[in-house]
Amino acid sequence: MSSNESTHLGGTASNVEIYKIGLGLMMMTWTPNPTPDEQAFETIKTAIDLVPADKKLFINSGEFYGVSPRTANLHLISRFFTKYPELADRTFLSVKGGTEAESLTPNGSPENIRRSVDAVLAALDGKKKLDLFQCARVDEKVGIESMMKSLKGLVEEGKFNHIGVSEVSAATLRKANAIHKVTAVEIEVSPWAYEDETKKVITTAKELGVTVIAYSPLGRGFLTGKLNPKDLPDGDFRKSLDKFQDEAAKHNQKIVDALTAIAEKKNSTSAQLSLAWVASLGNNVVPIPGSSKASRVKENLGAAKLVLTDGDLKEITAALEENTVQGGRYNAAMGHALWA
Repeated sequence: MSSNESTHLGGTASNVEIYKIGLGLMMMTWTPNPTPDEQAFETIKTAIDLVPADKKLFINSGEFYGVSPRTANLHLISRFFTKYPELADRTFLSVKGGTEAESLTPNGSPENIRRSVDAVLAALDGKKKLDLFQCARVDEKVGIESMMKSLKGLVEEGKFNHIGVSEVSAATLRKANAIHKVTAVEIEVSPWAYEDETKKVITTAKELGVTVIAYSPLGRGFLTGKLNPKDLPDGDFRKSLDKFQDEAAKHNQKIVDALTAIAEKKNSTSAQLSLAWVASLGNNVVPIPGSSKASRVKENLGAAKLVLTDGDLKEITAALEENTVQGGRYNAAMGHALWA
């Protein structure tokens, strides 16, 4: 059986207990039509209110999660905690950075990592502590060891408390953790993104005592069964992904249909089943679905209470083996920095 509503973070944050499902904030601002503050605030507050008072909600942001300005997501967080300062300590904030400010090319030089962290802190404006910082991708020109040494120095300066890594292989995670204890590794995990390297990272993270933060656990919305790729607006990043193209999307709908059939027997939704499945991959695996609607957040966080039996897990595994995914996680132009 699998269900556990909370877990402790890893590495240097092992004393921090978080809810088993977090909240990704990216699509509130990194979109042609950003979510209005009133709606975004309601969504974030709803998520925090659903978490027991003695636990924290893991929230995920990025230095570049915006269009104009790039730091729009961080400004949103600052405005939210300006209105609700009493909720700041109810959350654990992870922020990605470490890229060129505008081009988003990975730049792991000591100077750019410092610039990135300082930009994050400036945008947060002291309204919310930067709990964890991670470079969004490994800069292969610099290497993970050098990047970790830069991050370790900034922790020692008191800029933030914990270090994460993102889109790394199991081998790179091990190298990073040897320089400084890694609190969390962020990778894509979902019923349609569960590759051999995904499994290796989860296994290695468990061995090292690192939390796996599972981004896009609902396949960027596709696995909810409520998204039609043809309805995506121009400028939506998902329109460029192979999985969302006509023939691939038609094929991948079979995965959604199979999950929905199992979910209905559990009196749950395909989204809840997908999240519960990701969470079942280990006590250290925490899915962070994104949403800009309070109603969807209630549905998503409710998945932490969904108990999956061994029989359920076998049925889900069989459904995924029978209905393989068509299309890669990113298109060819964006896939070069994965599993660095």
